[in-house]
Formats: sequence, structure tokens, C-alpha cells
Amino acid sequence: MKAIDIRPGYGIKMDGKFCVVTGYEFRNPGNLRSFCNIKYKDVQKGGVVERRFNPSDEMDVIDLDRRPMEYLYNEGKDAVFMDNETFDQLTIPEAVLGESLKYLRANATAVVLLHDGRPLLIELPAAVELVVTETEPGVRNATVTNVQKEATMETGLLTRVPAFIAQGETVRISTADGSYMSRASKE
Repeated sequence: MKAIDIRPGYGIKMDGKFCVVTGYEFRNPGNLRSFCNIKYKDVQKGGVVERRFNPSDEMDVIDLDRRPMEYLYNEGKDAVFMDNETFDQLTIPEAVLGESLKYLRANATAVVLLHDGRPLLIELPAAVELVVTETEPGVRNATVTNVQKEATMETGLLTRVPAFIAQGETVRISTADGSYMSRASKE
């Protein structure tokens, strides 16, 4: 497959190592040659590398099994997930999880990328809804200014929220950078 066709979540073989693409950006800077910036994670060592490729460079793509799994509970520093189709339970080590558990509440669904039955990476949704468990009291009618305060979510995630958010409210958080997006809609 050509470098221009690579997308996040693909498995590739780089320098004899198995890697998972975590970021992709195509750039065409004016009168210069276009290029692809590909960010990938080395599965064995866990390091993230960013390299620049010519769009026509051939990449060695490896098939990955994408399975929607439900997060059940923590087991020490590892986490137990259940396959939504077969109901098999899988313990995923901390090295694979990284910071993703801070965005998952119990019984939340995430896509787990597997290769030969071994978990490699967890794909989170673009945004998650979490409950604010600890923050300073909310300020009424503070919607005009952009004043923010520290808040702790139910999963232990620390983020900054607007001054009008009170403890116990449900908010939408971006999984890309952990930033506040909006209040969760009440249904």
C-alpha cells in the first residue's frame, strides 16, 4: 500500500518491527514536494516515532483484527475487557492501555486492535461523557467569560472546565487531548 493511503489504526512493518499507525497527515507545501507525516507506535518497545514519507513510498501493511470490547474492571494496573461478540474476557496490560483508562468508565465500549490474539492498541471514541466528582463550586451566570478551573472526573482524569460547571454534572471530554468540550445533553 502506498504511504498516501495509510490511515490511523493500520498495522505496518517498519524496519522489521511491527507497528500501529497512530497519526497521519498529508502536506503539500506550495512549491515544495508533498509528503506524508506518519506517527506510529512500536508494539514491542512501546515508543512512538514520527517519520516523513514520500506519498508514493510502498508500505508493508499487516492485517489487524478490530473488535468492539466492553471495559469491565481493573485488575491491578491491567484492565479486563469483554468481547461483545464471543463474551470472552481479555486482560490487557498497562503498557497497551497507556492513558486510555482515564477516558473509560465501567461498561464503556472501545475498539481493541488485536494481532494473533494479542492486544496492541485501544481506539477510543472522539469524545466521552464523564461525571465531575471534584471541583470548586460553580459560579452562576459565569457563561460570558472564559475562566476555567481544575476538575477531577469519575475516572481520575484531571482537566479544566468552565467556572459554571458544578460537581456532579456530566460533561463531554475530548479523548484526543483531554479537554472540555461541552455539557452532556440531558435526555
